[in-house]
Amino acid sequence: MAGYADFHSHLIPGVDDGSQTLAEAVHSLERMLDAGITRVITTPHLSASIATTHDFAAYLGLFDRRWNMLRDVVRDRHPDLDFRRGFEVRLDAAFPDTQDERLRLGGTRFVLVEWHGFRAHGETPEMLERIAAGGLTPVVAHPERYYGIDERLDVVRAWKSAGAFLQGNYGSLAGQNGPRARDLLIRLLREGLLDYLCSDFHGRPDYTLYFPPGADRLRRLGGAAQLELLGKVNPGRLFDDRPPFPVPPLVVDEQESDRFASGSPG
Repeated sequence: MAGYADFHSHLIPGVDDGSQTLAEAVHSLERMLDAGITRVITTPHLSASIATTHDFAAYLGLFDRRWNMLRDVVRDRHPDLDFRRGFEVRLDAAFPDTQDERLRLGGTRFVLVEWHGFRAHGETPEMLERIAAGGLTPVVAHPERYYGIDERLDVVRAWKSAGAFLQGNYGSLAGQNGPRARDLLIRLLREGLLDYLCSDFHGRPDYTLYFPPGADRLRRLGGAAQLELLGKVNPGRLFDDRPPFPVPPLVVDEQESDRFASGSPG
């Protein structure tokens, strides 16, 4: 499994609920490399509302120091690795200054966002439109995990109409987030609405890296071609600051889908 690119993880030590120490961060990154991920943008949590406080610059400075420490060690151990930074921005307020390159994914025009309270409320399309109007391209993290998504997926389609792309989690395919997230992610795949898959790995020694089993599950469902686009081609294009290619709707292997839904192994 070579050539996978991943732009959603939590490896910068001691800044969120991901890696807590430098040793944990390096070990976790090397777990990703061993699994076949060859390009990484790590994305600690950041609440947009913090940008309205007087100490936002100092707050970002903490991330800078921890990132520099990790980056220097990784450069020494893996000098050829394309390893970058960004944020997963929780939109509990308007998106911060679009001119601050640190808020973007690896220096590109793409920004990774998530919804406050894990709810897809009615104002979310407008929030994405405002980000796009500022010259950025929003990527909605793990859409399968949000509550408030209607049966016809109208709000998800509105996100895409607003200029956003969608990034699902491998872990949701592997059962990490329960049957609801799993089923919704498969629905997004069947509708051809998903653009990327990433690990959302939280970089702790006792945490599972769901990338390999999630990728394998998609293959078994009949999605080898989709996996190539979602895990390799389209994330790679993001690293190069290019939009994703459309991903064809998944035609599910129904026998495998029945085993998947029942929780049967194999």
